[in-house]
Amino acid sequence: MKPQCLVLAIACLASLALPQTASSQEQRKNVSQCQAIAQGIPKAQFASFSPGAPIVPAVSEGEDVTFTFLGHSTFEIDTPGGIVIATDYNGIYQPSVTPDVVTMNKAHQTHYTLTPDPAIKHVLHGWSDVPGEKAKVDLVVGDAYIRNVTTDIRFSYGLGGSQQDGNSIFIFEIAGLCIGHLGHLHYELTDAHYTEIGRLDIVMVPVDGGLTMGPDSMSRVIKRLRSSIVLPMHRRGPPVERFLSMIGKEFEIVYAPNDTLTVSLRTLPRKPQIYVMKDVQ
Repeated sequence: MKPQCLVLAIACLASLALPQTASSQEQRKNVSQCQAIAQGIPKAQFASFSPGAPIVPAVSEGEDVTFTFLGHSTFEIDTPGGIVIATDYNGIYQPSVTPDVVTMNKAHQTHYTLTPDPAIKHVLHGWSDVPGEKAKVDLVVGDAYIRNVTTDIRFSYGLGGSQQDGNSIFIFEIAGLCIGHLGHLHYELTDAHYTEIGRLDIVMVPVDGGLTMGPDSMSRVIKRLRSSIVLPMHRRGPPVERFLSMIGKEFEIVYAPNDTLTVSLRTLPRKPQIYVMKDVQ
């Protein structure tokens, strides 16, 4: 080897051995496997996982994710690695233990609190307090990767107008599953939203019949997402059957005997399913 080549090779090896600088670490981005099939295909209708599909990595046996409906739009999500997440956390509906992560939306006071338990390590807002800016969530906690997609919301209490990017759809990527919580969704999603969301195997959906969106609009969103499991939530006033009647025969309806569901990538139903937990019925 020529001397100058040897010097160059040694320099390259030395650079690889150096620790990463803060700037290089900042440049690294988390990679969403739920977006893998969505990039650059804004008009696609994304299919959920089916046996034999190559779009997701293999998952070890026993990697179950548990969902517990706590009330209104709050679910406790327990990951295989022991991370506890509470969605739309308002301090009223509490998980059995202090959660590691809480997500919030600012549509109404029942979807957030400005005084969360200080023991909660990660408090994720679905809105930005800076005018003109979007909330940006891109976080790995244990075995959970959490990100968000912002949507507009109507102003509350009949004030008229809209707040741009005032709601976030939070997406949780856990044990190969792509899980979405639509939050306080007020408008039907655009092609750009569907592209940014990507695949959702499990989605938590408000079915109040008008405080968010009417059942016909919400049913169109659900049919477009084509998730394997739909978990209704945020039901006030109208019976859940009003929402279910708009779905048709594309989904199997399951009335659960309790408020808990445990599922893994391997146990997703073959036919899309609306899983109505006990306290939503």
